[in-house]
Amino acid sequence: MEQSKGQKVVEVAQKEVGTVESPKNSNKTKYGKWFGFDGVAWCGMFCSWVYAEAGVQLPKIGFLKGFAGCQTAVAHFKKTKEITNTPQAGDLVFFDWNGDKRYDHVGIFVEWREQGKTFSTIEGNTSFSNQSNGGEVMSRARSAVNVIFVHPTVLD
Repeated sequence: MEQSKGQKVVEVAQKEVGTVESPKNSNKTKYGKWFGFDGVAWCGMFCSWVYAEAGVQLPKIGFLKGFAGCQTAVAHFKKTKEITNTPQAGDLVFFDWNGDKRYDHVGIFVEWREQGKTFSTIEGNTSFSNQSNGGEVMSRARSAVNVIFVHPTVLD
Protein backbone atom coordinates (compact mmCIF):
# COMPACT_ATOMS: atom_id res chain seq x y z
CA MET A 1 0.00 0.00 0.00
CA GLU A 2 1.29 3.46 -0.88
CA GLN A 3 2.38 5.65 2.02
CA SER A 4 0.27 8.76 2.58
CA LYS A 5 1.87 12.21 2.49
CA GLY A 6 1.07 12.59 6.19
CA GLN A 7 2.79 9.30 7.02
CA LYS A 8 5.85 10.49 5.07
CA VAL A 9 5.88 13.72 7.14
CA VAL A 10 5.82 11.65 10.36
CA GLU A 11 8.57 9.36 9.05
CA VAL A 12 10.86 12.32 8.26
CA ALA A 13 10.11 13.90 11.66
CA GLN A 14 10.82 10.65 13.54
CA LYS A 15 14.31 10.49 12.05
CA GLU A 16 15.04 13.90 13.63
CA VAL A 17 14.13 12.90 17.21
CA GLY A 18 17.15 13.52 19.43
CA THR A 19 18.53 16.40 17.34
CA VAL A 20 19.59 19.28 19.61
CA GLU A 21 20.52 22.88 18.97
CA SER A 22 24.19 23.70 19.15
CA PRO A 23 25.50 25.37 21.15
CA LYS A 24 22.96 24.74 23.91
CA ASN A 25 20.42 27.59 24.41
CA SER A 26 21.44 29.24 21.12
CA ASN A 27 18.43 28.31 18.94
CA LYS A 28 21.01 27.43 16.25
CA THR A 29 19.96 24.42 14.17
CA LYS A 30 20.12 22.99 10.68
CA TYR A 31 16.40 23.90 10.40
CA GLY A 32 17.09 27.59 11.04
CA LYS A 33 20.03 27.55 8.61
CA TRP A 34 17.85 25.96 5.91
CA PHE A 35 15.04 28.43 6.64
CA GLY A 36 17.40 31.43 6.56
CA PHE A 37 16.45 32.59 10.07
CA ASP A 38 18.85 30.80 12.43
CA GLY A 39 19.24 31.64 16.11
CA VAL A 40 15.55 32.22 16.92
CA ALA A 41 12.81 29.97 18.30
CA TRP A 42 12.52 27.20 15.72
CA CYS A 43 9.46 24.97 16.27
CA GLY A 44 7.72 26.35 13.15
CA MET A 45 10.88 26.20 11.07
CA PHE A 46 11.32 22.58 12.13
CA CYS A 47 7.80 21.75 10.90
CA SER A 48 8.39 23.68 7.64
CA TRP A 49 11.68 21.77 7.11
CA VAL A 50 10.02 18.39 7.78
CA TYR A 51 7.26 19.11 5.26
CA ALA A 52 9.82 20.19 2.63
CA GLU A 53 11.95 17.08 3.26
CA ALA A 54 8.82 14.93 2.90
CA GLY A 55 8.14 16.54 -0.50
CA VAL A 56 5.07 18.52 0.59
CA GLN A 57 6.41 22.07 0.92
CA LEU A 58 4.13 24.33 2.94
CA PRO A 59 3.01 27.52 1.20
CA LYS A 60 4.62 30.88 1.90
CA ILE A 61 3.22 31.79 5.34
CA GLY A 62 5.18 34.91 6.15
CA PHE A 63 8.36 33.35 4.74
CA LEU A 64 9.31 31.76 1.43
CA LYS A 65 9.87 28.33 2.98
CA GLY A 66 6.78 28.18 5.22
CA PHE A 67 6.34 29.71 8.67
CA ALA A 68 8.36 30.70 11.71
CA GLY A 69 5.70 32.28 13.94
CA CYS A 70 2.77 30.35 15.37
CA GLN A 71 0.42 33.36 15.39
CA THR A 72 1.02 34.05 11.69
CA ALA A 73 0.55 30.38 10.83
CA VAL A 74 -2.70 29.97 12.80
CA ALA A 75 -4.10 33.15 11.19
CA HIS A 76 -3.17 31.77 7.74
CA PHE A 77 -4.70 28.34 8.37
CA LYS A 78 -7.91 29.86 9.77
CA LYS A 79 -8.19 32.09 6.68
CA THR A 80 -7.64 29.13 4.33
CA LYS A 81 -10.06 26.95 6.35
CA GLU A 82 -7.49 24.23 7.05
CA ILE A 83 -8.42 23.84 10.75
CA THR A 84 -9.71 20.34 11.58
CA ASN A 85 -11.21 18.49 14.53
CA THR A 86 -10.11 15.14 13.10
CA PRO A 87 -6.31 15.29 12.82
CA GLN A 88 -4.42 12.68 10.84
CA ALA A 89 -0.78 11.63 10.93
CA GLY A 90 1.39 14.49 9.69
CA ASP A 91 -1.05 17.28 10.52
CA LEU A 92 0.14 20.30 12.51
CA VAL A 93 -0.93 20.97 16.08
CA PHE A 94 -0.60 24.40 17.68
CA PHE A 95 -0.45 24.77 21.46
CA ASP A 96 -1.79 27.63 23.59
CA TRP A 97 -0.14 26.79 26.91
CA ASN A 98 -1.87 29.39 29.07
CA GLY A 99 -5.25 29.61 27.30
CA ASP A 100 -4.83 33.24 26.21
CA LYS A 101 -5.73 32.52 22.53
CA ARG A 102 -2.10 33.12 21.51
CA TYR A 103 -0.41 30.02 20.16
CA ASP A 104 3.00 29.41 21.72
CA HIS A 105 4.28 26.28 20.01
CA VAL A 106 3.69 23.85 17.14
CA GLY A 107 4.38 20.19 16.49
CA ILE A 108 3.47 17.37 14.14
CA PHE A 109 0.53 15.16 15.07
CA VAL A 110 1.41 11.44 15.06
CA GLU A 111 -1.63 9.62 16.48
CA TRP A 112 -4.29 9.62 19.16
CA ARG A 113 -3.37 7.82 22.36
CA GLU A 114 -6.76 8.30 23.96
CA GLN A 115 -9.26 9.57 21.36
CA GLY A 116 -10.14 13.19 22.01
CA LYS A 117 -7.99 13.42 25.15
CA THR A 118 -4.30 12.68 24.53
CA PHE A 119 -2.13 12.29 21.45
CA SER A 120 1.47 11.79 20.33
CA THR A 121 3.52 14.42 18.53
CA ILE A 122 6.99 15.09 17.25
CA GLU A 123 8.10 18.63 18.08
CA GLY A 124 11.13 20.75 17.46
CA ASN A 125 12.53 23.07 20.14
CA THR A 126 10.94 21.44 23.17
CA SER A 127 12.04 19.73 26.38
CA PHE A 128 10.53 18.57 29.64
CA SER A 129 11.74 21.78 31.33
CA ASN A 130 10.75 24.24 28.56
CA GLN A 131 7.80 23.23 26.36
CA SER A 132 8.29 25.96 23.73
CA ASN A 133 12.02 26.69 23.66
CA GLY A 134 13.72 23.55 24.94
CA GLY A 135 16.29 23.03 22.23
CA GLU A 136 15.53 19.46 21.19
CA VAL A 137 13.45 17.44 18.74
CA MET A 138 11.33 15.11 20.84
CA SER A 139 8.45 12.68 20.66
CA ARG A 140 5.88 13.95 23.16
CA ALA A 141 2.54 12.90 24.66
CA ARG A 142 0.14 15.84 24.81
CA SER A 143 -3.31 16.72 26.10
CA ALA A 144 -5.99 17.91 23.68
CA VAL A 145 -6.62 21.05 25.77
CA ASN A 146 -6.03 24.53 24.26
CA VAL A 147 -4.83 23.14 20.93
CA ILE A 148 -5.78 23.72 17.33
CA PHE A 149 -5.24 21.04 14.69
CA VAL A 150 -4.44 21.91 11.08
CA HIS A 151 -4.67 19.65 8.06
CA PRO A 152 -2.61 21.52 5.41
CA THR A 153 -4.06 21.01 1.93
CA VAL A 154 -0.55 20.05 0.71
CA LEU A 155 -1.20 16.68 2.40
CA ASP A 156 -4.25 15.95 0.19
